[in-house]
Amino acid sequence: MAKCDVTDMKQEDWKVSNILRKYPTYRDLLVKTCEGWIAAKQQEDEAEGLWRIKDELYDLTDFIPRHPGGTFWIKWTKGTDITEAFESHHISTKPEEMLHKFHVRAAAKPRNYKFTLHENGFYRVLKSRVRDKLKEVDYSPARRTDLMHFGLLLSTFAFSFACAYTGYIIFELFAALSLTWLTVATHNYLHQKDNWQMYTFNFSLMNFCNWRVMHVMSHHVYTNSLHDLEMSLFEPYLCWWPNSRKHTKWIRLFSFTIQPIVYALIFPYQIIMRITVSLLQKNILFWHDIIGFTLPLFMLLVAQVPILTVLRQWVVIVGLASFIFGIIGLNAAHHDPKIFHDGDATREDRDWGLYQLDTVMDRSDIKGSQFLVLTHFGEHFLHHLFPTLDHGILPQLYPTLYETMDEYKAQLRECSHLQHIIGQSKQLLRTKPNPIPPGEVNKTKRG
Repeated sequence: MAKCDVTDMKQEDWKVSNILRKYPTYRDLLVKTCEGWIAAKQQEDEAEGLWRIKDELYDLTDFIPRHPGGTFWIKWTKGTDITEAFESHHISTKPEEMLHKFHVRAAAKPRNYKFTLHENGFYRVLKSRVRDKLKEVDYSPARRTDLMHFGLLLSTFAFSFACAYTGYIIFELFAALSLTWLTVATHNYLHQKDNWQMYTFNFSLMNFCNWRVMHVMSHHVYTNSLHDLEMSLFEPYLCWWPNSRKHTKWIRLFSFTIQPIVYALIFPYQIIMRITVSLLQKNILFWHDIIGFTLPLFMLLVAQVPILTVLRQWVVIVGLASFIFGIIGLNAAHHDPKIFHDGDATREDRDWGLYQLDTVMDRSDIKGSQFLVLTHFGEHFLHHLFPTLDHGILPQLYPTLYETMDEYKAQLRECSHLQHIIGQSKQLLRTKPNPIPPGEVNKTKRG
């Protein structure tokens, strides 16, 4: 296994990360929140209260109201290291060229993250080629994405009304499926500059601001590492990190067994947790959390049925939608014994793009369908590398991707959804780290 830093070796082995120099303290919190993740990151990133990019510090305060992507991104990242997020969210060279205007000084201490972004490295080379490719791509698929998303929004309300008006169970299922697909499709817009579509994410009872932290800032950047808040939120019920001391075989078997229950609680847990924290500690609710309750209100007003009937139907819709979302989302790309998880051996080349490659396995059974890609977290590797691009645009980048991967002797792995489900279940039961780095596995196969 790749060697860890001396400072890491002083910690308990389950607190050692191959990606981070310091153990993320947010993981010791009883209730893990986006606010707690940000607060811990501010303490551990050595950004000195500013914004850190590589080994330099910048003061972006005056740029917050002028940021084209919206104020949220810069406000929430103050006091943290935004190197990989800045790199992956800006394909154009203009943002990097502007940085000198906000430069303050060099950072006093080394970065907490072990990734590299060298000019001749995989990711930077690929990004420069994608930048050129984007000048000639067809952007009409992005308009189709907008139409698909709007259609799912309408169908969610239509099936919810039909459910309340007729009382037929079949419409509960259709409304749940539509709500699931709407939620997944809205994920496409969470990575982009502020837009009206992002608010539709809240119909799931989750909140787009929270997801911009746990999914965009955390999961997308530090995928499958101890800093991946999206994974930590499922502990102790589901744990994908390979460690035999902290999570025994019996605990893993318990995780494997209760998967369906966890899936059904993903949506309601988010709002219940945030309401509880807001009542007992401090307010972490947003004004737009109310959007999640407009669906049952709509059902009540237009169908003219008893409130208890509507509430029962809505609870079923949300629970079913959450369950389907869990089946799709937790079995989309990241969990399989062959996929890197923190604790496994890492490849020598710490290029951030190659790291993303090691933590992703694409779904092969939905390629070619823009609708299925949009509603099932498809084109996952390209999406992780270039998250601000519409999902409909990504297929046109494959020739550029494969050309660059060939040069760096990298390999994109794919499998069907069923194989993902089987692999994710095996990963829940895996307690021993992989001793062979991902790059070495590819070399063995080529040999």
